[in-house]
Amino acid sequence: MSPRLFYRTIAIAEAVTWTLLIGGMLLKYVADAGGTPVRIAGSLHGFVFISYALTAVLVGLNQRWPVRLMVLAVATAIVPYATVPFDIRLDRSGRLVGDWRRVATDDPRDHTWVGTLLRWMLNRPVILISSFAVAAVAIMTVMLSLGPPGGRS
Repeated sequence: MSPRLFYRTIAIAEAVTWTLLIGGMLLKYVADAGGTPVRIAGSLHGFVFISYALTAVLVGLNQRWPVRLMVLAVATAIVPYATVPFDIRLDRSGRLVGDWRRVATDDPRDHTWVGTLLRWMLNRPVILISSFAVAAVAIMTVMLSLGPPGGRS
């Protein structure tokens, strides 16, 4: 899977989970269906949101985005559906072109500890995927322990 396809898949999934969350809120507040729809959709959305943030950083490092662009990518997940037009903008500007950088080039950024770690992880996909999943679950666990956004009702 290319960085472009990986990023686009997670960006679209993030937008889909916004739809589920909004639908859950409509069920709770308009249809008086209780809190279960929001709890389920909110948990799914939270996990995909975290996955999107990790994906934006991973792909951003691979594609050599400036830090401000990675931060902006993560910030788009806060606004419903903003990840999709941002993804389109990245694609049209060529920021998603290329494969995973598994080999160092002459670029000085490839010789930093971040570039070295990125290549090491990319050359060990099982470790990369496992680390990605563990990070997402750990962040989700911490966030759930802090409580839902807006507090408990």
